[in-house]
Amino acid sequence: MSKFKLTFIGAGSIGFTRGLLRDLLAVSEFREIEVAFHDINAENLKMVTELCQRDIRENGLSIRIDATTDRREALQGARYVINTIRVGGLEAFATDVDIPLKYGVDQCVGDTLCAGGIMYGQRGIAEMMNICRDIRECAAEDVLLLNYANPMAMLTWACNKYGGVRTVGLCHGVQGGHSQIAEAFGLKQEEVDIICAGINHQTWYISIRHNGEDLTGKLLEAFESHEDFSRTEKVRIDMLRRFGYYSTESNGHLSEYVPWYRKRPEEIGEWIDLGSWINGETGGYLRVCTEGRNWFEKDFPNWMKEAPLMYESEKRSHEHGSYIIEALETGRVYRGHFNMVNNGVIANLPADAIIEAPGYVDRNGISMPLVGELPLGPAAVCNASISVQRLAVEAAVHGDDKLLRQAFMMDPLVGAVCNPKEIWQMVDEMLEAQEAWLPQYGAAIAASKKRLAEEPLLPTRDYAGAARLKVKTVEEMQLDRDAANRNAGESDKGKERAKAVEAN
Repeated sequence: MSKFKLTFIGAGSIGFTRGLLRDLLAVSEFREIEVAFHDINAENLKMVTELCQRDIRENGLSIRIDATTDRREALQGARYVINTIRVGGLEAFATDVDIPLKYGVDQCVGDTLCAGGIMYGQRGIAEMMNICRDIRECAAEDVLLLNYANPMAMLTWACNKYGGVRTVGLCHGVQGGHSQIAEAFGLKQEEVDIICAGINHQTWYISIRHNGEDLTGKLLEAFESHEDFSRTEKVRIDMLRRFGYYSTESNGHLSEYVPWYRKRPEEIGEWIDLGSWINGETGGYLRVCTEGRNWFEKDFPNWMKEAPLMYESEKRSHEHGSYIIEALETGRVYRGHFNMVNNGVIANLPADAIIEAPGYVDRNGISMPLVGELPLGPAAVCNASISVQRLAVEAAVHGDDKLLRQAFMMDPLVGAVCNPKEIWQMVDEMLEAQEAWLPQYGAAIAASKKRLAEEPLLPTRDYAGAARLKVKTVEEMQLDRDAANRNAGESDKGKERAKAVEAN
Protein backbone atom coordinates (compact mmCIF):
# COMPACT_ATOMS: atom_id res chain seq x y z
CA MET A 1 0.00 0.00 0.00
CA SER A 2 1.17 3.51 -0.83
CA LYS A 3 0.59 6.05 1.90
CA PHE A 4 0.67 9.73 1.05
CA LYS A 5 -1.50 12.80 1.41
CA LEU A 6 -3.52 14.29 -1.42
CA THR A 7 -5.12 17.74 -1.13
CA PHE A 8 -7.86 19.16 -3.34
CA ILE A 9 -7.85 22.97 -3.59
CA GLY A 10 -11.22 24.14 -4.87
CA ALA A 11 -12.84 20.91 -3.68
CA GLY A 12 -16.31 22.48 -3.89
CA SER A 13 -16.13 21.82 -7.64
CA ILE A 14 -18.29 18.69 -7.71
CA GLY A 15 -17.53 17.80 -11.32
CA PHE A 16 -13.80 17.49 -10.79
CA THR A 17 -13.51 16.50 -7.14
CA ARG A 18 -15.82 13.52 -7.01
CA GLY A 19 -14.64 12.04 -10.31
CA LEU A 20 -10.94 12.52 -9.66
CA LEU A 21 -11.26 11.00 -6.19
CA ARG A 22 -13.02 7.97 -7.68
CA ASP A 23 -10.25 7.61 -10.27
CA LEU A 24 -7.57 7.69 -7.60
CA LEU A 25 -9.22 5.36 -5.11
CA ALA A 26 -9.84 2.81 -7.86
CA VAL A 27 -6.09 2.11 -7.65
CA SER A 28 -5.76 -0.82 -5.24
CA GLU A 29 -2.55 0.51 -3.69
CA PHE A 30 -4.23 3.80 -2.73
CA ARG A 31 -6.86 2.48 -0.33
CA GLU A 32 -5.15 3.98 2.72
CA ILE A 33 -4.08 7.43 1.54
CA GLU A 34 -4.89 10.66 3.35
CA VAL A 35 -7.33 13.01 1.63
CA ALA A 36 -7.93 16.69 2.41
CA PHE A 37 -10.51 18.98 0.82
CA HIS A 38 -10.26 22.77 0.85
CA ASP A 39 -12.66 25.37 -0.47
CA ILE A 40 -13.50 28.95 0.52
CA ASN A 41 -17.22 28.18 0.13
CA ALA A 42 -18.11 26.27 3.29
CA GLU A 43 -21.52 25.13 2.03
CA ASN A 44 -20.23 23.73 -1.26
CA LEU A 45 -17.37 22.08 0.63
CA LYS A 46 -19.82 20.48 3.04
CA MET A 47 -22.02 19.06 0.28
CA VAL A 48 -19.17 17.66 -1.80
CA THR A 49 -17.50 16.18 1.27
CA GLU A 50 -20.71 14.45 2.37
CA LEU A 51 -21.19 12.99 -1.10
CA CYS A 52 -17.59 11.81 -1.47
CA GLN A 53 -17.49 10.44 2.07
CA ARG A 54 -20.65 8.44 1.33
CA ASP A 55 -18.93 7.04 -1.82
CA ILE A 56 -15.88 6.07 0.23
CA ARG A 57 -17.97 4.35 2.86
CA GLU A 58 -20.05 2.41 0.31
CA ASN A 59 -16.84 1.18 -1.31
CA GLY A 60 -15.73 -0.31 1.99
CA LEU A 61 -12.83 2.07 2.63
CA SER A 62 -11.96 3.67 5.95
CA ILE A 63 -10.49 6.91 4.58
CA ARG A 64 -11.80 9.97 6.41
CA ILE A 65 -11.79 13.19 4.38
CA ASP A 66 -10.31 16.14 6.23
CA ALA A 67 -12.44 19.02 4.94
CA THR A 68 -11.49 22.55 5.95
CA THR A 69 -11.71 26.17 4.86
CA ASP A 70 -8.18 26.63 6.24
CA ARG A 71 -5.93 26.13 3.22
CA ARG A 72 -2.67 25.85 5.13
CA GLU A 73 -4.17 23.14 7.32
CA ALA A 74 -5.34 21.22 4.26
CA LEU A 75 -1.86 21.43 2.70
CA GLN A 76 0.11 20.19 5.68
CA GLY A 77 2.34 17.34 4.50
CA ALA A 78 0.62 16.91 1.12
CA ARG A 79 2.63 15.10 -1.55
CA TYR A 80 0.12 15.89 -4.29
CA VAL A 81 -2.11 18.92 -4.68
CA ILE A 82 -4.95 19.03 -7.21
CA ASN A 83 -6.09 22.53 -8.08
CA THR A 84 -9.56 23.21 -9.55
CA ILE A 85 -10.26 26.76 -8.35
CA ARG A 86 -12.40 29.32 -10.19
CA VAL A 87 -11.45 32.65 -8.67
CA GLY A 88 -14.43 34.96 -8.53
CA GLY A 89 -16.84 32.13 -9.23
CA LEU A 90 -19.67 32.60 -11.66
CA GLU A 91 -20.12 36.24 -10.62
CA ALA A 92 -16.75 37.22 -12.06
CA PHE A 93 -17.18 34.81 -14.97
CA ALA A 94 -20.33 36.69 -16.01
CA THR A 95 -18.35 39.92 -16.36
CA ASP A 96 -15.74 38.07 -18.47
CA VAL A 97 -18.52 37.41 -20.99
CA ASP A 98 -20.88 40.37 -20.62
CA ILE A 99 -18.50 43.35 -20.65
CA PRO A 100 -16.67 42.30 -23.83
CA LEU A 101 -20.06 41.83 -25.53
CA LYS A 102 -20.65 45.58 -25.10
CA TYR A 103 -17.65 46.07 -27.39
CA GLY A 104 -18.68 43.37 -29.88
CA VAL A 105 -16.38 40.61 -28.57
CA ASP A 106 -18.57 37.50 -28.68
CA GLN A 107 -17.11 34.55 -26.75
CA CYS A 108 -18.40 31.01 -26.34
CA VAL A 109 -16.25 30.11 -23.33
CA GLY A 110 -13.92 32.93 -22.29
CA ASP A 111 -11.64 30.95 -19.97
CA THR A 112 -8.42 30.42 -21.96
CA LEU A 113 -7.69 33.35 -24.25
CA CYS A 114 -9.61 36.37 -25.54
CA ALA A 115 -10.86 39.06 -23.14
CA GLY A 116 -12.44 36.62 -20.69
CA GLY A 117 -9.49 34.27 -20.55
CA ILE A 118 -7.03 37.11 -19.98
CA MET A 119 -9.04 38.48 -17.05
CA TYR A 120 -9.66 35.02 -15.65
CA GLY A 121 -5.88 34.65 -15.67
CA GLN A 122 -5.42 37.90 -13.76
CA ARG A 123 -7.70 36.68 -10.98
CA GLY A 124 -6.34 33.14 -10.99
CA ILE A 125 -2.65 34.02 -11.00
CA ALA A 126 -3.06 36.46 -8.11
CA GLU A 127 -4.53 33.67 -5.99
CA MET A 128 -2.20 30.96 -7.31
CA MET A 129 0.76 32.93 -6.01
CA ASN A 130 -0.80 32.75 -2.54
CA ILE A 131 -1.53 29.05 -2.96
CA CYS A 132 2.04 28.40 -4.10
CA ARG A 133 3.37 30.21 -1.03
CA ASP A 134 1.26 28.00 1.22
CA ILE A 135 2.36 24.88 -0.68
CA ARG A 136 6.04 25.81 -0.28
CA GLU A 137 5.60 26.41 3.43
CA CYS A 138 3.20 23.59 4.36
CA ALA A 139 3.32 20.71 1.87
CA ALA A 140 5.92 17.96 1.48
CA GLU A 141 9.28 18.94 -0.05
CA ASP A 142 8.70 16.80 -3.14
CA VAL A 143 5.14 18.07 -3.68
CA LEU A 144 3.66 18.04 -7.18
CA LEU A 145 0.89 20.48 -8.11
CA LEU A 146 -1.58 19.08 -10.65
CA ASN A 147 -3.39 22.09 -12.10
CA TYR A 148 -6.79 21.59 -13.71
CA ALA A 149 -7.82 25.25 -13.52
CA ASN A 150 -8.02 27.53 -16.53
CA PRO A 151 -6.53 29.44 -18.17
CA MET A 152 -4.33 26.34 -18.08
CA ALA A 153 -1.20 27.67 -19.77
CA MET A 154 -1.18 31.02 -17.93
CA LEU A 155 -1.65 29.54 -14.45
CA THR A 156 0.84 26.73 -15.02
CA TRP A 157 3.35 29.25 -16.44
CA ALA A 158 3.02 31.52 -13.40
CA CYS A 159 3.29 28.67 -10.88
CA ASN A 160 6.46 27.30 -12.45
CA LYS A 161 8.17 30.64 -13.08
CA TYR A 162 7.07 32.68 -10.06
CA GLY A 163 5.34 30.31 -7.65
CA GLY A 164 8.34 28.10 -6.93
CA VAL A 165 6.21 24.93 -7.12
CA ARG A 166 6.70 22.08 -9.57
CA THR A 167 3.48 22.21 -11.59
CA VAL A 168 1.99 20.22 -14.44
CA GLY A 169 -1.19 21.32 -16.20
CA LEU A 170 -3.79 18.70 -17.10
CA CYS A 171 -6.61 18.84 -19.64
CA HIS A 172 -8.90 16.33 -21.38
CA GLY A 173 -8.91 18.05 -24.78
CA VAL A 174 -6.48 15.68 -26.49
CA GLN A 175 -8.50 12.62 -25.49
CA GLY A 176 -11.72 14.20 -26.78
CA GLY A 177 -10.28 14.98 -30.20
CA HIS A 178 -8.63 11.56 -30.38
CA SER A 179 -12.04 9.98 -29.91
CA GLN A 180 -13.53 12.17 -32.65
CA ILE A 181 -10.76 11.26 -35.10
CA ALA A 182 -11.31 7.56 -34.50
CA GLU A 183 -15.06 7.99 -35.02
CA ALA A 184 -14.52 9.93 -38.23
CA PHE A 185 -12.57 6.97 -39.62
CA GLY A 186 -14.99 4.40 -38.22
CA LEU A 187 -12.35 2.99 -35.87
CA LYS A 188 -12.01 2.40 -32.14
CA GLN A 189 -9.95 4.99 -30.28
CA GLU A 190 -7.38 2.41 -29.18
CA GLU A 191 -6.80 1.50 -32.84
CA VAL A 192 -5.62 5.01 -33.73
CA ASP A 193 -2.13 6.18 -32.74
CA ILE A 194 -1.60 9.92 -32.44
CA ILE A 195 1.09 12.47 -31.77
CA CYS A 196 -0.47 15.70 -30.58
CA ALA A 197 1.56 18.80 -29.77
CA GLY A 198 1.14 22.54 -29.35
CA ILE A 199 -0.27 24.58 -26.48
CA ASN A 200 -3.29 23.89 -24.31
CA HIS A 201 -6.54 24.15 -26.28
CA GLN A 202 -4.48 24.65 -29.44
CA THR A 203 -2.76 21.30 -29.64
CA TRP A 204 -2.43 19.76 -33.11
CA TYR A 205 -2.71 16.13 -34.20
CA ILE A 206 0.46 16.15 -36.26
CA SER A 207 0.52 12.38 -36.74
CA ILE A 208 -2.44 10.00 -37.06
CA ARG A 209 -1.73 6.34 -37.80
CA HIS A 210 -3.70 3.10 -37.98
CA ASN A 211 -1.85 -0.22 -38.33
CA GLY A 212 1.18 1.71 -39.52
CA GLU A 213 -0.73 3.65 -42.18
CA ASP A 214 -0.49 7.45 -42.01
CA LEU A 215 -4.05 8.82 -42.02
CA THR A 216 -3.18 12.46 -41.34
CA GLY A 217 -3.76 13.57 -44.94
CA LYS A 218 -7.11 11.75 -45.13
CA LEU A 219 -8.64 13.43 -42.09
CA LEU A 220 -10.26 16.39 -43.87
CA GLU A 221 -12.29 14.15 -46.16
CA ALA A 222 -13.31 11.99 -43.18
CA PHE A 223 -14.62 15.00 -41.22
CA GLU A 224 -16.30 16.65 -44.18
CA SER A 225 -18.26 13.46 -44.90
CA HIS A 226 -19.21 12.77 -41.27
CA GLU A 227 -22.91 13.49 -40.72
CA ASP A 228 -22.49 15.06 -37.27
CA PHE A 229 -19.02 16.61 -37.32
CA SER A 230 -19.55 18.29 -40.68
CA ARG A 231 -22.23 20.43 -39.01
CA THR A 232 -20.91 20.78 -35.45
CA GLU A 233 -17.18 21.32 -36.07
CA LYS A 234 -17.19 23.85 -38.89
CA VAL A 235 -14.44 26.02 -37.41
CA ARG A 236 -12.18 23.06 -36.68
CA ILE A 237 -12.76 21.64 -40.15
CA ASP A 238 -11.99 25.00 -41.75
CA MET A 239 -8.78 25.25 -39.73
CA LEU A 240 -7.93 21.69 -40.81
CA ARG A 241 -8.63 22.67 -44.41
CA ARG A 242 -6.39 25.75 -44.28
CA PHE A 243 -3.63 24.66 -41.88
CA GLY A 244 -3.51 20.95 -42.66
CA TYR A 245 -3.94 19.65 -39.12
CA TYR A 246 -6.82 19.13 -36.69
CA SER A 247 -6.83 21.08 -33.42
CA THR A 248 -7.83 19.64 -30.07
CA GLU A 249 -10.39 22.04 -28.78
CA SER A 250 -14.07 22.26 -29.55
CA ASN A 251 -15.67 24.39 -32.22
CA GLY A 252 -16.75 26.99 -29.65
CA HIS A 253 -13.39 27.16 -27.92
CA LEU A 254 -11.33 27.38 -31.11
CA SER A 255 -13.57 30.01 -32.66
CA GLU A 256 -12.57 32.57 -30.00
CA TYR A 257 -8.80 31.91 -30.10
CA VAL A 258 -8.33 33.08 -33.68
CA PRO A 259 -9.44 36.28 -35.45
CA TRP A 260 -11.54 34.91 -38.29
CA TYR A 261 -14.79 33.29 -37.13
CA ARG A 262 -16.44 35.53 -34.51
CA LYS A 263 -15.47 39.06 -35.53
CA ARG A 264 -18.60 39.87 -37.57
CA PRO A 265 -21.93 39.19 -35.82
CA GLU A 266 -23.73 38.45 -39.06
CA GLU A 267 -21.23 35.69 -39.90
CA ILE A 268 -21.00 33.87 -36.56
CA GLY A 269 -24.05 31.74 -37.32
CA GLU A 270 -22.27 30.29 -40.34
CA TRP A 271 -19.60 28.75 -38.12
CA ILE A 272 -21.46 27.49 -35.08
CA ASP A 273 -24.24 25.07 -34.18
CA LEU A 274 -26.70 25.28 -31.32
CA GLY A 275 -27.19 21.57 -30.77
CA SER A 276 -24.73 21.83 -27.88
CA TRP A 277 -23.19 24.84 -26.12
CA ILE A 278 -19.68 23.67 -26.96
CA ASN A 279 -20.31 24.13 -30.68
CA GLY A 280 -20.22 27.91 -30.36
CA GLU A 281 -23.16 29.31 -28.36
CA THR A 282 -22.52 32.83 -27.02
CA GLY A 283 -21.65 32.52 -23.34
CA GLY A 284 -22.42 28.81 -23.57
CA TYR A 285 -20.01 27.63 -20.91
CA LEU A 286 -21.21 30.27 -18.47
CA ARG A 287 -24.77 29.07 -19.04
CA VAL A 288 -24.08 25.37 -18.41
CA CYS A 289 -21.89 26.14 -15.39
CA THR A 290 -24.67 28.30 -13.94
CA GLU A 291 -27.23 25.60 -14.57
CA GLY A 292 -24.97 22.96 -13.04
CA ARG A 293 -24.40 24.97 -9.88
CA ASN A 294 -28.09 25.80 -9.46
CA TRP A 295 -29.10 22.21 -10.02
CA PHE A 296 -26.56 20.72 -7.59
CA GLU A 297 -27.50 23.15 -4.83
CA LYS A 298 -31.21 22.49 -5.27
CA ASP A 299 -31.07 18.77 -5.95
CA PHE A 300 -28.29 17.79 -3.53
CA PRO A 301 -30.57 15.80 -1.16
CA ASN A 302 -31.49 13.53 -4.07
CA TRP A 303 -27.82 13.00 -4.94
CA MET A 304 -27.32 11.52 -1.50
CA LYS A 305 -30.14 9.03 -2.18
CA GLU A 306 -28.74 7.85 -5.50
CA ALA A 307 -26.27 5.02 -6.03
CA PRO A 308 -22.69 5.88 -5.04
CA LEU A 309 -19.79 5.96 -7.47
CA MET A 310 -18.02 2.63 -7.42
CA TYR A 311 -14.25 2.63 -7.23
CA GLU A 312 -13.54 0.15 -10.02
CA SER A 313 -10.66 0.33 -12.48
CA GLU A 314 -12.93 0.04 -15.53
CA LYS A 315 -14.93 3.08 -14.35
CA ARG A 316 -11.97 5.46 -14.18
CA SER A 317 -12.29 8.53 -16.36
CA HIS A 318 -9.81 9.68 -18.98
CA GLU A 319 -8.52 12.50 -16.74
CA HIS A 320 -4.74 12.26 -16.42
CA GLY A 321 -4.36 13.04 -12.72
CA SER A 322 -4.87 9.64 -11.12
CA TYR A 323 -2.76 7.88 -13.73
CA ILE A 324 0.15 10.26 -13.15
CA ILE A 325 0.04 9.66 -9.41
CA GLU A 326 -0.30 5.92 -9.97
CA ALA A 327 2.75 5.89 -12.24
CA LEU A 328 4.85 7.96 -9.85
CA GLU A 329 3.92 5.77 -6.87
CA THR A 330 3.86 2.29 -8.44
CA GLY A 331 6.16 2.54 -11.45
CA ARG A 332 3.43 1.54 -13.91
CA VAL A 333 4.19 3.49 -17.05
CA TYR A 334 1.57 5.99 -18.19
CA ARG A 335 1.54 7.89 -21.48
CA GLY A 336 -0.50 11.05 -21.74
CA HIS A 337 -0.38 14.65 -22.92
CA PHE A 338 0.78 17.15 -20.31
CA ASN A 339 1.23 20.91 -20.00
CA MET A 340 4.84 21.57 -19.06
CA VAL A 341 7.53 24.21 -19.55
CA ASN A 342 8.72 23.74 -23.13
CA ASN A 343 12.51 23.71 -22.63
CA GLY A 344 13.03 22.73 -26.27
CA VAL A 345 10.45 19.92 -26.51
CA ILE A 346 8.82 21.80 -29.41
CA ALA A 347 11.71 23.48 -31.18
CA ASN A 348 9.84 26.34 -32.87
CA LEU A 349 7.87 27.46 -29.80
CA PRO A 350 9.51 29.59 -27.07
CA ALA A 351 11.51 27.68 -24.47
CA ASP A 352 9.74 29.38 -21.55
CA ALA A 353 6.20 28.78 -22.83
CA ILE A 354 3.88 26.12 -21.46
CA ILE A 355 3.40 23.53 -24.17
CA GLU A 356 1.10 20.51 -24.33
CA ALA A 357 2.80 17.43 -25.71
CA PRO A 358 3.17 13.66 -25.19
CA GLY A 359 4.83 12.56 -21.97
CA TYR A 360 5.62 9.40 -20.05
CA VAL A 361 5.41 8.88 -16.31
CA ASP A 362 7.00 6.25 -14.06
CA ARG A 363 8.84 6.26 -10.72
CA ASN A 364 11.51 8.49 -12.28
CA GLY A 365 9.04 11.30 -12.88
CA ILE A 366 7.43 12.90 -15.92
CA SER A 367 9.53 12.65 -19.07
CA MET A 368 8.75 14.69 -22.17
CA PRO A 369 10.34 13.34 -25.39
CA LEU A 370 11.42 15.82 -28.05
CA VAL A 371 8.71 16.56 -30.60
CA GLY A 372 10.85 18.68 -32.91
CA GLU A 373 9.24 21.43 -34.94
CA LEU A 374 5.52 21.92 -35.37
CA PRO A 375 4.37 22.55 -38.95
CA LEU A 376 4.82 26.26 -39.66
CA GLY A 377 1.13 27.18 -39.79
CA PRO A 378 0.13 25.57 -36.49
CA ALA A 379 3.28 26.98 -34.89
CA ALA A 380 2.31 30.48 -36.04
CA VAL A 381 -1.17 30.10 -34.50
CA CYS A 382 0.37 28.92 -31.22
CA ASN A 383 2.98 31.67 -31.15
CA ALA A 384 0.31 34.35 -31.49
CA SER A 385 -1.42 32.94 -28.41
CA ILE A 386 1.84 32.52 -26.50
CA SER A 387 2.56 36.24 -26.92
CA VAL A 388 -0.78 37.01 -25.28
CA GLN A 389 -0.15 34.48 -22.51
CA ARG A 390 3.30 35.91 -21.71
CA LEU A 391 1.97 39.46 -21.50
CA ALA A 392 -0.96 38.32 -19.34
CA VAL A 393 1.24 36.33 -16.94
CA GLU A 394 3.69 39.20 -16.44
CA ALA A 395 0.80 41.65 -16.03
CA ALA A 396 -0.87 39.49 -13.39
CA VAL A 397 2.27 38.80 -11.37
CA HIS A 398 3.44 42.42 -11.34
CA GLY A 399 0.08 44.19 -11.35
CA ASP A 400 1.07 46.01 -14.54
CA ASP A 401 -2.05 47.25 -16.28
CA LYS A 402 -0.08 48.49 -19.30
CA LEU A 403 1.01 44.92 -20.01
CA LEU A 404 -2.57 43.82 -19.42
CA ARG A 405 -3.84 46.26 -22.03
CA GLN A 406 -1.14 45.09 -24.44
CA ALA A 407 -2.30 41.50 -23.91
CA PHE A 408 -5.81 42.59 -24.92
CA MET A 409 -4.46 44.38 -27.99
CA MET A 410 -2.43 41.36 -29.07
CA ASP A 411 -5.28 38.93 -28.54
CA PRO A 412 -6.38 37.71 -31.99
CA LEU A 413 -10.14 38.12 -31.60
CA VAL A 414 -10.13 41.26 -29.44
CA GLY A 415 -7.73 42.89 -31.91
CA ALA A 416 -9.90 41.88 -34.85
CA VAL A 417 -13.04 43.44 -33.32
CA CYS A 418 -11.84 46.47 -31.31
CA ASN A 419 -9.65 49.50 -31.86
CA PRO A 420 -7.11 50.62 -29.22
CA LYS A 421 -9.39 53.20 -27.58
CA GLU A 422 -12.16 50.63 -27.22
CA ILE A 423 -9.72 48.13 -25.74
CA TRP A 424 -8.47 50.66 -23.19
CA GLN A 425 -12.01 51.45 -22.08
CA MET A 426 -12.98 47.76 -21.99
CA VAL A 427 -10.03 47.00 -19.72
CA ASP A 428 -11.03 49.91 -17.46
CA GLU A 429 -14.52 48.46 -17.15
CA MET A 430 -13.26 44.96 -16.44
CA LEU A 431 -10.77 46.13 -13.84
CA GLU A 432 -13.48 48.06 -12.04
CA ALA A 433 -15.99 45.18 -12.20
CA GLN A 434 -13.47 42.65 -10.89
CA GLU A 435 -11.82 44.80 -8.22
CA ALA A 436 -12.65 42.31 -5.44
CA TRP A 437 -10.43 39.64 -7.02
CA LEU A 438 -7.56 41.79 -8.31
CA PRO A 439 -5.51 42.92 -5.28
CA GLN A 440 -2.44 43.53 -7.43
CA TYR A 441 -4.18 46.29 -9.41
CA GLY A 442 -5.13 48.74 -6.66
CA ALA A 443 -3.64 51.87 -8.23
CA ALA A 444 -4.67 50.90 -11.75
CA ILE A 445 -8.26 50.27 -10.68
CA ALA A 446 -8.44 53.65 -8.95
CA ALA A 447 -7.27 55.31 -12.16
CA SER A 448 -9.76 53.28 -14.21
CA LYS A 449 -12.63 54.33 -11.97
CA LYS A 450 -11.61 57.97 -12.30
CA ARG A 451 -11.52 57.80 -16.10
CA LEU A 452 -14.86 56.02 -16.31
CA ALA A 453 -16.47 58.59 -14.01
CA GLU A 454 -14.96 61.79 -15.37
CA GLU A 455 -13.92 61.37 -19.01
CA PRO A 456 -16.15 61.14 -22.10
CA LEU A 457 -16.93 57.50 -22.82
CA LEU A 458 -16.97 55.74 -26.15
CA PRO A 459 -20.40 54.40 -27.08
CA THR A 460 -21.00 50.72 -26.41
CA ARG A 461 -23.78 48.36 -27.43
CA ASP A 462 -26.60 46.66 -25.64
CA TYR A 463 -25.62 43.36 -27.26
CA ALA A 464 -26.51 39.85 -26.08
CA GLY A 465 -24.35 38.18 -28.71
CA ALA A 466 -25.05 36.38 -31.95
CA ALA A 467 -26.26 33.14 -30.37
CA ARG A 468 -27.09 33.45 -26.68
CA LEU A 469 -29.55 31.08 -25.03
CA LYS A 470 -31.49 31.55 -21.79
CA VAL A 471 -30.27 29.90 -18.59
CA LYS A 472 -32.66 27.06 -17.74
CA THR A 473 -34.56 27.25 -14.49
CA VAL A 474 -34.36 24.41 -11.99
CA GLU A 475 -37.95 23.58 -12.93
CA GLU A 476 -37.01 23.27 -16.58
CA MET A 477 -34.03 21.09 -15.72
CA GLN A 478 -36.26 18.79 -13.68
CA LEU A 479 -37.87 17.68 -16.94
CA ASP A 480 -34.63 15.80 -17.70
CA ARG A 481 -32.97 15.00 -14.37
CA ASP A 482 -30.44 12.65 -15.95
CA ALA A 483 -29.13 15.39 -18.23
CA ALA A 484 -29.04 17.88 -15.35
CA ASN A 485 -27.12 15.41 -13.17
CA ARG A 486 -24.60 14.74 -15.93
CA ASN A 487 -24.05 18.46 -16.47
CA ALA A 488 -23.52 19.14 -12.76
CA GLY A 489 -21.40 16.05 -12.16
CA GLU A 490 -19.06 16.01 -15.15
CA SER A 491 -15.71 17.79 -15.19
CA ASP A 492 -15.86 17.74 -19.00
CA LYS A 493 -19.12 19.59 -19.65
CA GLY A 494 -18.83 19.07 -23.39
CA LYS A 495 -18.48 15.31 -23.08
CA GLU A 496 -21.96 14.44 -24.26
CA ARG A 497 -22.81 16.59 -27.20
CA ALA A 498 -26.28 16.70 -28.59
CA LYS A 499 -26.76 16.04 -32.25
CA ALA A 500 -26.55 19.17 -34.32
CA VAL A 501 -29.35 21.45 -35.26
CA GLU A 502 -28.80 24.17 -37.77
CA ALA A 503 -27.98 27.54 -36.14
CA ASN A 504 -30.22 30.34 -37.23
